[in-house]
Order: sequence, then structure tokens, then C-alpha cells
Amino acid sequence: MELEAAGSLVEGDAENLPYPDASFDAVLSCLGVMFTPNQEQAAAELMRVCRPGSTIALVNWTPDGFVGQMFRTVGRHVPPPPGVKPQGLWGTEERLAELFGDGISQLTTNRRELVFRFRSSAEFADFFHQNYGPVHKAFEALDDSGQQQLQADLTALATTHDRAPGSSVAMASEYLEAIAVRR
Repeated sequence: MELEAAGSLVEGDAENLPYPDASFDAVLSCLGVMFTPNQEQAAAELMRVCRPGSTIALVNWTPDGFVGQMFRTVGRHVPPPPGVKPQGLWGTEERLAELFGDGISQLTTNRRELVFRFRSSAEFADFFHQNYGPVHKAFEALDDSGQQQLQADLTALATTHDRAPGSSVAMASEYLEAIAVRR
């Protein structure tokens, strides 16, 4: 994971941030921290490096949105390691409240949508296969037959969720915008 501090880019581990306690007035993650295997440790690190009274801002895919359904589709082909909680849980108010607990004084959330647009459902599946880490890794773990089936399932998912039937596809995907105030 790449981290930016004071205008410089630092590579680091979201479960073990390379900064002293209370280093930042704002800590944010846009579709990043949700992919950590140890959610509790990652949340603790976000709070640890955030000064009291400051902001933790997150954007996470919701479990029931289009990307959440894509994660479930991928998980049917390549199950997550034992004990790893679904990344989509970061996209729920309940899970964020659990993760941050008494470490925050306020949690404000808004559900929003991002619309993916592609020329076709197959183009969507190809793009995510080539460019989206979790999907790309799943394809790498499968043999040729498994890859073909995953490709077909992702294409079908896009077709099913297409809001703009016609010569292109548009799939709305819900995400949760969350702002927490560190105690």
C-alpha cells in the first residue's frame, strides 16, 4: 500500500503503519484499507496515527452493491483464505462502528453510487481481469477452464446489472462514504 505524508509517497502496510502515534490531522482511505486481511488491526492503526479530535475518512464498497456482488462471484471461484472476513464489511455502518468502537466520538455515513460504463459486458470482465487486483489475482489462481468460467460469470453479472441496455453497459455500484471523528 502506498501512503502519502507531507508531500512524499511512502510504501507501507496498513496493518502496521510506519508513523508515530497521533501523526495526522486526517487519515483517509479510498477503496484501500478494506482489503486488509486483519480488519481489526487495520482499524486500530488508522486510529493510532490519527490525532484526537481529527478525522478518519473512508470510501468502501458496500457488500450488496455491484462490486460487492462481484466479490461474491469471484469468491465462488477462489474462496478467501480461512478466517479472512469479507472486505465488503467495511462498507457497512455496523462493521465500522465495531471496528472503531469507543475510539471515535462520531461516525457519519452516506451511501453513494459510482456508475461503471463499458462498451459491453465482456469488456467489463476483461478490464477487471486485467486491471483490478482482487479479480486479477483470482484469475491467476485458476486453470484455463476456471478462468473461462469466471470470465463468463463476470460477464453475466454485468449483463444482469446493466442499467442501459443497448450498445453499451452501465452498472451502478454502491459505496459507503464514512467520516469518523477520533476520540
